[in-house]
Amino acid sequence: MGDAQERIPLHTGGCQCGAVRFAVYTEPTKIGLCHCRMCQKAVAGPFAVLVEVPWGDFAWTRGQPAVFQSSSRAARDFCAACGTPLSYRQLGGPIIELLTGAFDDPSRVAPTYAVGTESQLAWVGDIAAMPRKSTLENTGAEELAKIESRQHPDHDTGDDWRPRRAPGS
Repeated sequence: MGDAQERIPLHTGGCQCGAVRFAVYTEPTKIGLCHCRMCQKAVAGPFAVLVEVPWGDFAWTRGQPAVFQSSSRAARDFCAACGTPLSYRQLGGPIIELLTGAFDDPSRVAPTYAVGTESQLAWVGDIAAMPRKSTLENTGAEELAKIESRQHPDHDTGDDWRPRRAPGS
């Protein structure tokens, strides 16, 4: 299959600060929601959305993630610098499951099934019916214009990208 630098990825992603980046060289085999309590804790949210990819079609392209072995069966990769959760993987397994929020374009990796539903929070089904506001409507144009992002952009930038420092920091 060749070196990661020779292949053209179909999907890319990484952590919030840009220290860890990855590439996926195939379409995912499965994409699903996991409501289990372990996934809830791992992402600090009501569920995880995981993209299954064979190891042979995946590469870390910048940095290496830190690892937390969350059970006797599995490990979870995350960025040690910013804390972004990146993956779930069975130890010695043939796949890695990447969190959709870490993808540069998460709209391209929509889930099609759910597991761990015994731990699904009762209010999750009500999300679509909740009142909604855009970030602009919620924050206001004046306040929004003052915000300086320190988040890595949603695309590969090469090794020259560094988080911007806020004035006075």
